[in-house]
Amino acid sequence: MKKYTYTESKDTRSGFGAGLAEAGKMNENVVALCADLIGSLKMEAFIKEFPERFFQIGIAEANMMGIAAGLTIGGKIPFTGTFANFSTGRVYDQIRQSIAYSGKNVKICASHAGLTLGEDGATHQILEDIGLMKMLPGMTVINTCDFNQTKAATIALVNHQGPVYLRFGRPVVPNFTPADQTFEIGKAVMLNEGKDVTIIATGHLVWEAIQAGEALEKLGIDAEIINIHTIKPLDEEAILASVKKTGCVVTAEEHNRLGGLGDSVAQVLAQKLPSPQEYVAVNDSFGESGIPAQLMEKYGLNADNIVAAARKAISRK
Repeated sequence: MKKYTYTESKDTRSGFGAGLAEAGKMNENVVALCADLIGSLKMEAFIKEFPERFFQIGIAEANMMGIAAGLTIGGKIPFTGTFANFSTGRVYDQIRQSIAYSGKNVKICASHAGLTLGEDGATHQILEDIGLMKMLPGMTVINTCDFNQTKAATIALVNHQGPVYLRFGRPVVPNFTPADQTFEIGKAVMLNEGKDVTIIATGHLVWEAIQAGEALEKLGIDAEIINIHTIKPLDEEAILASVKKTGCVVTAEEHNRLGGLGDSVAQVLAQKLPSPQEYVAVNDSFGESGIPAQLMEKYGLNADNIVAAARKAISRK
């Protein structure tokens, strides 16, 4: 098992903030919009550098999406910022009609996704957003795993034409991917090659998958671990090549098991390579208020559950 270490833990939303500031330097058409959550989205650096290219819309998320769509007509590249729940569920009609339907070049950047929003509870812990967004024709869906990858993904969006949903989070998590990485939309990252089971993880569950791989190694199980940061378009080639070798797969995500990464992987396998698959995801329920780490444990989103799922998948070969 390849060893991964980290020297610091950071929140992925800060990766977005750092990436947005860099994106602004890359292209003068980059503009930013926020729905009264500047601090939460870490947009201060961009605003300090480019105050004339920032628009505070206030608590009017639907209006923000409409304005963003309009700005693209003049050649601007708008990055919108608010919580994931307000970036998707609250404004789904506006995204569908004004952005996705006409292929507008809007970057929908969403923080505080999943259970790790924590104490704010179920009303804010959206677990359905990946499913909502990936069903929109032409929408790219990205879910990054740490600070460095989120920063790199944000920068990469500048040169990507078309609507994107970029999902990241609130808690500090291990920052273990390279600081100088080049983010390739739609290209999976192989973290560890193995032969016994494929573990496909996204977002905060990527680090848990690495820890699971280390635990499985002690049990004599050689796990192949893949970071799927882009859920749409999905890297089908990487998935099929891995599962063809290992014969079974575990998908791990901080999302409802219905409509997320696991469903996308299952669809690929059902059509091209039927194989045993186990899910590590929230089992069709809402979240609740609590400390993020405790919620991840209660809802089965940690390394121990990935280990158990891997062993079950192997037993089904």
